[in-house]
Amino acid sequence: MGGYTLIENAPLANRNTLRVDARARLLAEIHDASKLPELLDFPAVCNSRLLVLGEGSNVLFTGDFDGTVLAMATRGVQVESDGDSARIAVAAGERWDDFVRWTLGQGYAGLENLILIPGTVGAAPIQNIGAYGCEVAEFVESVEAWDTRERCVVTLDHATCAFGYRDSLFKHEPGRYIVTAVRFLLPRNRPLRTDYAGIDEQLARMGVDKPAPFHVAEAVVHLRTKKLPDPAVIGNAGSFFKNPIVDATIADTLKRNHPDLPAWPMPDGRCKLSAAWMIEQSGFKGLREGDAGISNRHALVLVNHGHASGPQLWALAQHVMDGVRETFGVQLEPEPIVITP
Repeated sequence: MGGYTLIENAPLANRNTLRVDARARLLAEIHDASKLPELLDFPAVCNSRLLVLGEGSNVLFTGDFDGTVLAMATRGVQVESDGDSARIAVAAGERWDDFVRWTLGQGYAGLENLILIPGTVGAAPIQNIGAYGCEVAEFVESVEAWDTRERCVVTLDHATCAFGYRDSLFKHEPGRYIVTAVRFLLPRNRPLRTDYAGIDEQLARMGVDKPAPFHVAEAVVHLRTKKLPDPAVIGNAGSFFKNPIVDATIADTLKRNHPDLPAWPMPDGRCKLSAAWMIEQSGFKGLREGDAGISNRHALVLVNHGHASGPQLWALAQHVMDGVRETFGVQLEPEPIVITP
Protein backbone atom coordinates (compact mmCIF):
# COMPACT_ATOMS: atom_id res chain seq x y z
CA MET A 1 0.00 0.00 0.00
CA GLY A 2 1.28 3.44 -0.84
CA GLY A 3 2.85 5.24 2.10
CA TYR A 4 2.62 2.47 4.68
CA THR A 5 2.96 -1.27 5.30
CA LEU A 6 0.88 -3.55 7.53
CA ILE A 7 1.98 -6.72 9.34
CA GLU A 8 -0.32 -8.93 11.42
CA ASN A 9 0.83 -10.65 14.62
CA ALA A 10 4.10 -8.70 14.37
CA PRO A 11 7.09 -9.53 16.58
CA LEU A 12 8.36 -6.57 18.60
CA ALA A 13 11.55 -7.96 20.18
CA ASN A 14 13.68 -6.08 17.63
CA ARG A 15 11.59 -2.94 18.00
CA ASN A 16 12.26 -2.27 21.69
CA THR A 17 15.73 -1.77 23.15
CA LEU A 18 14.94 -3.84 26.26
CA ARG A 19 14.51 -6.75 23.81
CA VAL A 20 11.30 -7.91 25.39
CA ASP A 21 9.66 -10.68 23.38
CA ALA A 22 6.20 -9.27 22.69
CA ARG A 23 3.86 -9.16 19.71
CA ALA A 24 1.42 -6.64 18.27
CA ARG A 25 -1.88 -7.68 16.71
CA LEU A 26 -1.09 -5.24 13.90
CA LEU A 27 2.06 -3.28 13.03
CA ALA A 28 1.70 -0.29 10.72
CA GLU A 29 4.86 1.34 9.42
CA ILE A 30 4.30 4.83 8.01
CA HIS A 31 6.58 6.17 5.28
CA ASP A 32 4.36 9.10 4.25
CA ALA A 33 2.75 11.16 7.02
CA SER A 34 -0.01 12.36 4.67
CA LYS A 35 -1.35 8.78 4.63
CA LEU A 36 -2.03 8.78 8.38
CA PRO A 37 -5.73 9.72 8.10
CA GLU A 38 -6.33 6.93 5.57
CA LEU A 39 -4.60 4.37 7.77
CA LEU A 40 -6.37 5.48 10.93
CA ASP A 41 -9.75 5.06 9.22
CA PHE A 42 -9.25 1.32 8.74
CA PRO A 43 -11.72 -0.52 11.01
CA ALA A 44 -8.93 -2.80 12.26
CA VAL A 45 -7.04 0.30 13.40
CA CYS A 46 -9.71 2.76 14.54
CA ASN A 47 -11.52 0.14 16.63
CA SER A 48 -8.47 -0.92 18.64
CA ARG A 49 -5.77 0.45 20.92
CA LEU A 50 -3.08 2.48 19.19
CA LEU A 51 0.56 2.79 20.26
CA VAL A 52 2.97 5.08 18.41
CA LEU A 53 6.46 3.59 18.54
CA GLY A 54 9.77 5.12 17.47
CA GLU A 55 12.88 3.05 18.11
CA GLY A 56 11.35 1.54 21.24
CA SER A 57 14.04 3.02 23.48
CA ASN A 58 11.53 4.43 25.96
CA VAL A 59 9.07 1.60 26.40
CA LEU A 60 8.63 -1.58 28.45
CA PHE A 61 6.15 -4.16 27.17
CA THR A 62 4.70 -6.27 29.97
CA GLY A 63 2.84 -8.49 27.51
CA ASP A 64 1.57 -8.68 23.94
CA PHE A 65 -0.14 -5.56 22.57
CA ASP A 66 -3.69 -6.29 21.47
CA GLY A 67 -3.95 -3.36 19.10
CA THR A 68 -2.05 -1.45 16.42
CA VAL A 69 1.56 -0.39 16.85
CA LEU A 70 2.25 2.60 14.62
CA ALA A 71 5.92 2.99 13.67
CA MET A 72 6.88 6.33 12.13
CA ALA A 73 9.44 5.70 9.36
CA THR A 74 9.23 9.10 7.69
CA ARG A 75 12.45 10.83 6.61
CA GLY A 76 13.50 14.34 5.65
CA VAL A 77 15.21 17.52 6.89
CA GLN A 78 14.37 21.03 5.67
CA VAL A 79 16.48 24.08 6.58
CA GLU A 80 15.69 27.79 6.58
CA SER A 81 18.84 29.72 7.55
CA ASP A 82 19.40 33.40 8.18
CA GLY A 83 23.13 33.05 8.78
CA ASP A 84 23.25 33.26 12.59
CA SER A 85 20.61 30.59 13.20
CA ALA A 86 18.39 28.14 11.38
CA ARG A 87 14.87 26.79 11.53
CA ILE A 88 15.15 23.09 10.84
CA ALA A 89 12.06 20.95 10.20
CA VAL A 90 12.76 17.25 10.76
CA ALA A 91 10.50 14.29 9.98
CA ALA A 92 9.44 12.26 13.01
CA GLY A 93 11.05 9.03 11.78
CA GLU A 94 14.60 10.41 11.58
CA ARG A 95 17.00 8.93 14.14
CA TRP A 96 17.75 11.45 16.89
CA ASP A 97 21.48 10.73 17.13
CA ASP A 98 21.90 10.98 13.35
CA PHE A 99 20.18 14.37 13.42
CA VAL A 100 22.37 15.66 16.28
CA ARG A 101 25.52 14.63 14.42
CA TRP A 102 24.18 16.30 11.26
CA THR A 103 23.63 19.60 13.11
CA LEU A 104 27.17 19.52 14.45
CA GLY A 105 28.51 18.84 10.96
CA GLN A 106 26.55 21.85 9.68
CA GLY A 107 28.04 24.10 12.35
CA TYR A 108 24.94 24.52 14.54
CA ALA A 109 25.11 24.61 18.33
CA GLY A 110 22.74 23.52 21.08
CA LEU A 111 22.20 19.78 20.75
CA GLU A 112 25.77 18.69 21.54
CA ASN A 113 24.91 17.60 25.12
CA LEU A 114 22.10 15.41 23.75
CA ILE A 115 24.25 13.27 21.48
CA LEU A 116 24.01 9.45 21.61
CA ILE A 117 20.46 9.41 23.03
CA PRO A 118 18.59 6.57 21.31
CA GLY A 119 15.23 7.08 19.67
CA THR A 120 13.58 9.09 16.94
CA VAL A 121 13.16 12.83 16.46
CA GLY A 122 9.39 12.49 16.82
CA ALA A 123 9.78 10.98 20.30
CA ALA A 124 12.15 13.71 21.52
CA PRO A 125 9.55 16.38 22.41
CA ILE A 126 7.11 13.86 23.89
CA GLN A 127 9.63 12.86 26.54
CA ASN A 128 11.40 16.23 26.50
CA ILE A 129 14.62 14.25 26.37
CA GLY A 130 17.49 15.63 28.39
CA ALA A 131 21.06 14.86 29.40
CA TYR A 132 24.11 16.59 30.84
CA GLY A 133 22.25 19.70 31.93
CA CYS A 134 20.25 20.29 28.73
CA GLU A 135 16.73 19.54 27.52
CA VAL A 136 15.49 19.40 23.95
CA ALA A 137 12.62 21.77 24.80
CA GLU A 138 15.03 24.71 24.75
CA PHE A 139 15.45 24.28 20.99
CA VAL A 140 11.96 23.19 19.90
CA GLU A 141 10.10 25.99 18.14
CA SER A 142 7.04 23.93 17.24
CA VAL A 143 5.74 20.41 16.74
CA GLU A 144 3.61 19.27 13.80
CA ALA A 145 1.16 16.50 14.60
CA TRP A 146 -2.01 14.76 13.51
CA ASP A 147 -4.72 15.55 16.05
CA THR A 148 -6.75 12.35 16.31
CA ARG A 149 -9.58 14.13 18.15
CA GLU A 150 -10.05 17.05 15.76
CA ARG A 151 -8.93 14.95 12.77
CA CYS A 152 -6.56 17.54 11.31
CA VAL A 153 -2.91 18.49 11.10
CA VAL A 154 -1.93 20.95 13.84
CA THR A 155 1.17 22.99 14.58
CA LEU A 156 1.78 23.28 18.31
CA ASP A 157 4.07 26.13 19.33
CA HIS A 158 6.61 25.89 22.11
CA ALA A 159 4.29 27.25 24.80
CA THR A 160 1.43 24.94 23.82
CA CYS A 161 3.74 21.91 24.14
CA ALA A 162 3.89 22.63 27.92
CA PHE A 163 7.36 21.21 28.39
CA GLY A 164 8.54 20.11 31.84
CA TYR A 165 11.13 17.74 33.26
CA ARG A 166 10.69 14.60 31.10
CA ASP A 167 7.20 15.89 30.45
CA SER A 168 5.05 17.61 27.83
CA LEU A 169 1.49 18.16 26.63
CA PHE A 170 1.75 14.87 24.75
CA LYS A 171 2.01 12.92 28.00
CA HIS A 172 -0.98 14.71 29.50
CA GLU A 173 -3.20 13.96 26.48
CA PRO A 174 -1.91 10.50 25.59
CA GLY A 175 -3.02 9.17 22.24
CA ARG A 176 -4.39 12.47 20.99
CA TYR A 177 -1.41 13.68 18.96
CA ILE A 178 0.73 11.70 16.51
CA VAL A 179 3.92 13.71 16.00
CA THR A 180 4.82 13.95 12.31
CA ALA A 181 7.63 16.55 12.39
CA VAL A 182 9.56 18.77 14.79
CA ARG A 183 10.82 22.27 14.00
CA PHE A 184 13.99 23.30 15.79
CA LEU A 185 15.56 26.75 16.13
CA LEU A 186 19.33 26.31 16.38
CA PRO A 187 21.98 29.05 16.64
CA ARG A 188 25.49 28.90 15.26
CA ASN A 189 26.91 30.37 18.46
CA ARG A 190 25.76 30.07 22.05
CA PRO A 191 27.38 29.55 25.47
CA LEU A 192 28.33 25.91 25.93
CA ARG A 193 27.05 23.90 28.90
CA THR A 194 30.13 22.15 30.25
CA ASP A 195 29.63 22.41 34.02
CA TYR A 196 27.52 19.27 34.36
CA ALA A 197 28.42 15.68 35.28
CA GLY A 198 32.09 15.66 34.40
CA ILE A 199 32.11 17.40 31.00
CA ASP A 200 34.75 19.97 32.04
CA GLU A 201 36.94 17.21 33.44
CA GLN A 202 36.59 15.14 30.28
CA LEU A 203 37.47 18.14 28.09
CA ALA A 204 40.59 18.63 30.20
CA ARG A 205 41.52 14.97 29.70
CA MET A 206 41.08 15.54 25.97
CA GLY A 207 43.44 18.53 26.13
CA VAL A 208 40.73 20.97 25.01
CA ASP A 209 40.83 24.40 26.66
CA LYS A 210 38.68 26.31 24.14
CA PRO A 211 35.87 23.87 23.35
CA ALA A 212 33.57 24.06 20.35
CA PRO A 213 30.21 22.23 20.25
CA PHE A 214 31.77 19.19 18.58
CA HIS A 215 34.31 18.96 21.45
CA VAL A 216 31.46 18.93 23.98
CA ALA A 217 29.70 16.25 21.94
CA GLU A 218 32.87 14.13 21.92
CA ALA A 219 33.19 14.53 25.69
CA VAL A 220 29.58 13.48 26.21
CA VAL A 221 30.09 10.42 23.99
CA HIS A 222 33.09 9.43 26.17
CA LEU A 223 31.06 9.87 29.35
CA ARG A 224 27.92 8.12 28.10
CA THR A 225 29.74 5.09 26.70
CA LYS A 226 31.71 4.77 29.94
CA LYS A 227 28.63 4.92 32.18
CA LEU A 228 25.76 3.51 30.13
CA PRO A 229 25.56 0.03 28.58
CA ASP A 230 25.10 -0.17 24.81
CA PRO A 231 21.59 -1.48 23.89
CA ALA A 232 23.26 -3.33 20.98
CA VAL A 233 25.24 -5.34 23.53
CA ILE A 234 22.76 -5.72 26.39
CA GLY A 235 19.06 -4.89 26.36
CA ASN A 236 18.22 -1.64 28.16
CA ALA A 237 16.18 1.54 27.79
CA GLY A 238 18.78 3.96 29.15
CA SER A 239 17.80 5.66 32.39
CA PHE A 240 14.77 3.73 33.62
CA PHE A 241 14.07 5.88 36.69
CA LYS A 242 13.42 9.63 36.76
CA ASN A 243 15.33 11.85 39.15
CA PRO A 244 12.59 12.77 41.65
CA ILE A 245 11.73 16.43 42.22
CA VAL A 246 10.69 17.22 45.80
CA ASP A 247 9.86 20.25 47.93
CA ALA A 248 12.89 22.10 49.30
CA THR A 249 11.95 21.21 52.90
CA ILE A 250 12.00 17.48 52.06
CA ALA A 251 15.33 17.89 50.26
CA ASP A 252 16.80 19.75 53.24
CA THR A 253 15.74 16.98 55.62
CA LEU A 254 17.21 14.30 53.34
CA LYS A 255 20.45 16.27 52.98
CA ARG A 256 20.79 16.54 56.76
CA ASN A 257 20.38 12.78 57.10
CA HIS A 258 22.40 11.96 53.95
CA PRO A 259 24.98 14.74 53.34
CA ASP A 260 26.37 13.02 50.22
CA LEU A 261 23.00 12.93 48.42
CA PRO A 262 23.40 14.91 45.17
CA ALA A 263 20.67 17.52 44.78
CA TRP A 264 20.05 20.31 42.27
CA PRO A 265 17.86 23.38 42.94
CA MET A 266 15.06 23.89 40.40
CA PRO A 267 13.76 27.25 39.09
CA ASP A 268 10.43 26.74 40.89
CA GLY A 269 12.12 26.43 44.28
CA ARG A 270 11.90 22.64 44.47
CA CYS A 271 14.88 20.31 44.32
CA LYS A 272 15.85 17.46 41.98
CA LEU A 273 17.48 14.47 43.70
CA SER A 274 19.78 11.81 42.29
CA ALA A 275 17.79 8.62 41.82
CA ALA A 276 21.00 6.76 40.91
CA TRP A 277 22.61 7.64 44.25
CA MET A 278 19.56 6.49 46.23
CA ILE A 279 19.27 3.26 44.25
CA GLU A 280 22.96 2.51 44.80
CA GLN A 281 22.77 3.35 48.51
CA SER A 282 19.77 1.03 48.79
CA GLY A 283 21.97 -1.81 47.53
CA PHE A 284 20.41 -2.38 44.12
CA LYS A 285 23.25 -1.46 41.76
CA GLY A 286 24.35 -4.63 39.94
CA LEU A 287 21.41 -6.65 41.33
CA ARG A 288 20.30 -9.53 39.12
CA GLU A 289 17.17 -11.66 39.40
CA GLY A 290 17.24 -14.21 36.60
CA ASP A 291 17.92 -12.28 33.41
CA ALA A 292 16.45 -9.06 34.81
CA GLY A 293 18.95 -6.75 36.44
CA ILE A 294 20.18 -3.32 37.39
CA SER A 295 23.37 -2.35 35.56
CA ASN A 296 26.59 -2.55 37.53
CA ARG A 297 27.77 0.49 35.56
CA HIS A 298 24.86 2.85 36.30
CA ALA A 299 22.16 2.32 38.91
CA LEU A 300 19.46 4.05 36.82
CA VAL A 301 19.64 1.43 34.08
CA LEU A 302 17.37 -1.62 34.03
CA VAL A 303 18.95 -4.35 31.87
CA ASN A 304 17.89 -7.55 30.16
CA HIS A 305 20.76 -10.03 30.43
CA GLY A 306 19.19 -12.34 27.87
CA HIS A 307 15.64 -13.60 28.01
CA ALA A 308 13.92 -11.63 30.77
CA SER A 309 10.22 -11.15 30.14
CA GLY A 310 8.44 -7.85 30.44
CA PRO A 311 6.73 -8.85 33.71
CA GLN A 312 10.08 -9.95 35.19
CA LEU A 313 11.72 -6.62 34.29
CA TRP A 314 8.78 -4.64 35.65
CA ALA A 315 8.74 -6.67 38.89
CA LEU A 316 12.42 -5.87 39.45
CA ALA A 317 11.83 -2.17 38.73
CA GLN A 318 8.99 -2.11 41.27
CA HIS A 319 11.25 -3.88 43.79
CA VAL A 320 13.82 -1.10 43.37
CA MET A 321 11.19 1.64 43.69
CA ASP A 322 9.78 0.02 46.84
CA GLY A 323 13.27 -0.24 48.35
CA VAL A 324 14.12 3.41 47.73
CA ARG A 325 10.77 4.50 49.20
CA GLU A 326 11.42 2.43 52.33
CA THR A 327 14.95 3.78 52.75
CA PHE A 328 14.50 7.43 51.80
CA GLY A 329 10.75 8.05 51.79
CA VAL A 330 10.96 9.11 48.14
CA GLN A 331 8.78 7.59 45.42
CA LEU A 332 10.65 6.98 42.17
CA GLU A 333 8.84 6.90 38.83
CA PRO A 334 9.76 5.03 35.66
CA GLU A 335 11.01 7.13 32.77
CA PRO A 336 9.86 4.77 29.97
CA ILE A 337 6.21 4.12 29.19
CA VAL A 338 5.10 0.81 30.72
CA ILE A 339 2.72 -0.90 28.27
CA THR A 340 0.30 -3.36 29.82
CA PRO A 341 -1.63 -6.00 27.81
